[in-house]
Amino acid sequence: MVESLDAKAVLRRTRKQMTGAIQETTTTKPQSIAALAVHRPEPVPERERIFTLDVLRGFALLGILPMNIQDFSMPGAAYFNPTAYGDLHGANYGVWLLSHVLADEKFMAIFSMLFGAGILLMTGRIEDAGRPSAALHYRRMGWLVLFGMLHAYLLWSGDILYSYGVCGLLVFLFRKCRPRTLLIVGLLSLAVTPALMLLLGWSMPSWPPEQVQSLREGLWMPTPAMIAQELATFRGSWLAQMSERVSGSLLMQTVYFLVWTFWRTFGLMLIGMAMFKLGVLSGKRPAQLYRAMIAVAAAVGVPVILYGTYRDFAGGWDFRKSFFFGSEYNYWASLLVAFGWIGVVVLAAQATALVSMTRRLAAVGRMAFTNYILQTLICTTIFYGHGFGLFGRVERIGQIGIVAAIWALQLAVSPIWLRHFEFGPLEWLWRSLTYLRLEPFRKTQGA
Repeated sequence: MVESLDAKAVLRRTRKQMTGAIQETTTTKPQSIAALAVHRPEPVPERERIFTLDVLRGFALLGILPMNIQDFSMPGAAYFNPTAYGDLHGANYGVWLLSHVLADEKFMAIFSMLFGAGILLMTGRIEDAGRPSAALHYRRMGWLVLFGMLHAYLLWSGDILYSYGVCGLLVFLFRKCRPRTLLIVGLLSLAVTPALMLLLGWSMPSWPPEQVQSLREGLWMPTPAMIAQELATFRGSWLAQMSERVSGSLLMQTVYFLVWTFWRTFGLMLIGMAMFKLGVLSGKRPAQLYRAMIAVAAAVGVPVILYGTYRDFAGGWDFRKSFFFGSEYNYWASLLVAFGWIGVVVLAAQATALVSMTRRLAAVGRMAFTNYILQTLICTTIFYGHGFGLFGRVERIGQIGIVAAIWALQLAVSPIWLRHFEFGPLEWLWRSLTYLRLEPFRKTQGA
């Protein structure tokens, strides 16, 4: 008897569902098709943005500058080997150590993860509306590759936009994978660069001595004559800098990209996708998780980096030991510190007492493309010969003062700009080129 009643109930529910489905097919579906025919893909409206992601992006954008300014202001080898150029005592040493432990590779890791999450957000929104996302995504990445090349060859060879664009072309193919798959493939990709570095380091004793010397002088410890030449080049005119900038950009986008940047950036983008699907980057996980991320960063990540630094100084910053082997400590531990920073920022974004600061960071994050290029324009004007020509003349303590001034400027100007405009100027250009139409730029009255 009970089974009979259950069967009748199931039949009634099934009949009701079928009737509803038929009605939906005859009414809603034609309207959806018409809507698809009329409406084209749209950028994410301001009201649909995820505040925590914008805050993280702004924080990462500002955090990248303490490292980038070293490349803007000093010979390139000093970025990898702090003993290659400049004073490394007292306050200068303190600035370098804090930058190395807390910033080096950490904020680029956060930015890469956010970029992967951004790909999911944009393509998911389009696909949820029943539209294909591939053409739009590839057009968006294509323009980013072009922007990166212009940035690298015309302004600064340390560009990262090119790498993001190229990696983004491939990351798109993984967007529907489960978080577990994304994490596994991401970690495997991250492991390629350390493996290559170890193999190169172990094989170095068999290299021709002149090859080792050339690589050492080019990457690690330039001769006084080479340093003098680099100083003269970047203190010269914009045109005089071109040969050095072109050769540096070619190296970054070929050899360095294939050995280092691609594997790390690609892997981190996949991990970022996984973290977004799991709700970590959007602040949806319990506060205990973020506190645990901070604790692991402080208890494991930072000590490992400090130990690696100790070994570098104890070994006299030997090229083979520090470049190929010593870099492993920061490479892996930087991931733990990056997750620690994510924990700090997510908790800060949820704290009402910090809303004034986090809103400013979110504004910087919404204009990350514009602010990134603005940092380049400001720093090249300060340090290169077509501006004030201070290349090689500002110690690390002075560099961090310039960083603080740029931070203050971008935190102050970004919210003001977004009161009057929908996007930053470069975000607007990129969106307009991506969507093949001019996007609204100025905010309407009372928007």
